[in-house]
This record gives sequence, structure tokens and C-alpha cells, in this order.
Amino acid sequence: MLKLCGFSASNYYNKVKLALLEKQVTFEESLVWTHETDKQASPLGKVPYLVTEQGTLCESEVMLQYIEKAYPEHPLVPSDSFAAAKVHELSHYMDLHLELVARDLYKEAFFGGKVSERTKETVAEQLSKNVEGFKAMTKFGPFIAGDQFTFADCTALAHLPLVSMATKVIYGRDFLAALPVRDYLSMLGERATVQQVNADRKANTGLMLSNMKK
Repeated sequence: MLKLCGFSASNYYNKVKLALLEKQVTFEESLVWTHETDKQASPLGKVPYLVTEQGTLCESEVMLQYIEKAYPEHPLVPSDSFAAAKVHELSHYMDLHLELVARDLYKEAFFGGKVSERTKETVAEQLSKNVEGFKAMTKFGPFIAGDQFTFADCTALAHLPLVSMATKVIYGRDFLAALPVRDYLSMLGERATVQQVNADRKANTGLMLSNMKK
């Protein structure tokens, strides 16, 4: 049986968890905070990582590709090779060019710290550029890559709310406001799998914040 290691407050953990739930793959969850990670499984001490019968995997995008090939039932990528590549392209873009850029704001936006004005200026410039590219890639038809729920939707659910909230807190405006993100996330929220992920995320975030105060 697969074991997903990490914690439900992590957006990258939830990206993989939602895919497993959508594909109806049987798996276990193992609560592992970043200071408790198995360095053999995750050399940089990041979560999530996935324990399989063959060994361990780190990096969420790699996990998605493994899950799709190892468990082909309930596919989350199109059968056409190019269409499948476009789904992974969009998912990878959200990881690298939206979430990882906005992540530099999280210390102040969510955790009570401070971010330098230089960092805020750099993030605003880069994120504005990257959001324009994102607009050209998305379909919202009704799902982010077209008419099917795909891995890209797992990534979008994990990342887009954080990008919206962080930019609104730091800059007073949502950098994704020009896109139909709110309606899209509301639609995804009708899925039982998304409701489970969101409920677990909320509960685990409370636990994480409580532990940080100790």
C-alpha cells in the first residue's frame, strides 16, 4: 500500500493527496513534520514524499506522474500524448512560476513575520509577469485545462488560494482577480474529495500553528 508522508497544511501534500483520492487509490497517510522527515526519502527534508513497494519518491510532480502510470484507472490526464503533456506543463507552471514566487510573501502574509520591501517589489514584478502567462495557458472550461478534471486541477486547488490570499494581504489586491478563480474554486469545492482535503487542511493548519507557538 502507498504511504503519503507529510502534513495536510502543506499545499504540495494536498496536491498529491487529492490526486490519490480522485483516482480512488488506497493509501495511508503518515503525519511527518518537516523536522521529522526521512532524509533518505527526501534529501532536502521537504514534504510530501511517497513510500511505494519499490522505494520512495519525492517531488510532487514526479509523484503525480508515478500515480497515473502505476494506477491507470480513473485517469487524470488525457489519453492523447500532447494533451497530457499540456496538463503537466500547466501543473509545473503553477508550481514554479506562481506558488514558488508567491511563497516569498508567506512569512509576512500568514506567519506574523516581515518581508523586506525589496522582496515585495521583486515578487510583485515577477508575479505580475507570470500571471499574464498563466492567463494564456488556462481554459476554465470548466476545469483549468479544459472539460476534464486533471492533475492540473489538483495543483490549482493547492496553490491558487494561497497566491490570492498572500497577494491580497501584502499588496491589498488579489493578483489573480482578473481570472475566474473564485468561481472555479467554488465549483471544485462541490467535489467530495476536495471537501475532504479542505477539512483535513483546516484541522492540520490549526495543529501546525499551535505547535509553532510552543
